[in-house]
Amino acid sequence: MYPSTTEPAIYAGREVTTLLHYFAILIDLMNSRFPELPLRNIQHPNMYITPVIFHMICFALLYNSLTAGDIQVDTTSNGVPTAPLWLRPYKLANLNARGIPPLLEGVRTPEQWLAKSEEIRAVWLDYLGGLPARPAPAVRVVSEKRLDDHIRRKIVYDTVYGDTVPALLLLPLDAGANSLKKPAVLALHPTNPDGKTSIATPDGHHNRMYALELVRRGYVVLAPDAMTSGERIFPGHSHFDSSPFEAQHPNWSTVGKNLTDHLQAMDVLCAQPEVDAERVGVIGHSFGAYNAYFLSSVDERVKAVVSSCGVCPFTRTQDLPHWGKRDYPYTHFPRISEDTARGVVPFEFNEIIALTAPRPQFYYAAQADRYFQNWREVGDVFEDVSKLYTFLGKPENFVSYIGVGEHDFPLEVRLMAYNFLDQILRR
Repeated sequence: MYPSTTEPAIYAGREVTTLLHYFAILIDLMNSRFPELPLRNIQHPNMYITPVIFHMICFALLYNSLTAGDIQVDTTSNGVPTAPLWLRPYKLANLNARGIPPLLEGVRTPEQWLAKSEEIRAVWLDYLGGLPARPAPAVRVVSEKRLDDHIRRKIVYDTVYGDTVPALLLLPLDAGANSLKKPAVLALHPTNPDGKTSIATPDGHHNRMYALELVRRGYVVLAPDAMTSGERIFPGHSHFDSSPFEAQHPNWSTVGKNLTDHLQAMDVLCAQPEVDAERVGVIGHSFGAYNAYFLSSVDERVKAVVSSCGVCPFTRTQDLPHWGKRDYPYTHFPRISEDTARGVVPFEFNEIIALTAPRPQFYYAAQADRYFQNWREVGDVFEDVSKLYTFLGKPENFVSYIGVGEHDFPLEVRLMAYNFLDQILRR
């Protein structure tokens, strides 16, 4: 990986040192301008001022420092910082100036990381708009076709609020032939009008047929349609037009809805008699890529994640509206637009990826990605999450690559990803 370009975070100790330097300058000026003031030595030969005025200046400057930036001072009795020095919401100006907020800022023990991760999770769930209770898996088989190298079964299952999800369940030919259960993968499609068929049939893009390729490697694979794609496009609307959903659920988010549907998909997949529910992973490209790690952030049944070209941090992004309201008719988080209009964001994406730690994750990004162009900051995300995995004693569980190609999932990267899944799910 290329060297990190993230600037060091500002620590409380350095901030206070800077403040004292400013105090010295200010006091020297006051001494020269107002020699008639009653002065007192405060342990610096050039710092003479009345205690009251000095304390007023200290309070004003320190208060301004703590409220103008993203810094808080929280120390133990020996003065060692123990809590994150970045405050939410993060100011975009500070992210753009300093870089990704470090996951381990203020963290010294695994227990402190657990507490911090729960704070991140609370913010994340709040912006999702909640995850409602799901109905029991109810699956209907629409059709089944035996092909040369696998069985393709079209199914429909229920999800929340009376909605249904069409999906393709792909089974190896030997699935169910004996008592040995198979590893399984939930395959999430990218932004494509065809939805599930774009990754689960030979009619898809040649670099996106990962559902089909995985069943050929012996996995049971479930490939559902996401809302607004495939058979779930709203009548009278184009694919990936979420406006009807937003009109019906103004206080929810499409991300929250998608994750609820993906959780339902996990219920269905884990309930299949051919599947070992302890060996289930998730894979996706682009839209499917961030849905993959979004899902693993809320579902510990996911034992491995593969994400291709799906990380787009707020830090130094060229496409800030991507996660909120925009000209494109698909909105991820409506509330994000209100935040960015104020120059703040509620989280950064290294934090969302970190909610899966220390479970295994594989990430790929591309330098010529025309959608997620801030690849250097993506690299900073990868580097920061890698440090967390090392801190947690599982450095081998986080794998990331940055290629020179475009927004794609090339063969050589897919093969590395499949080998990664094999190491985790087939052993």
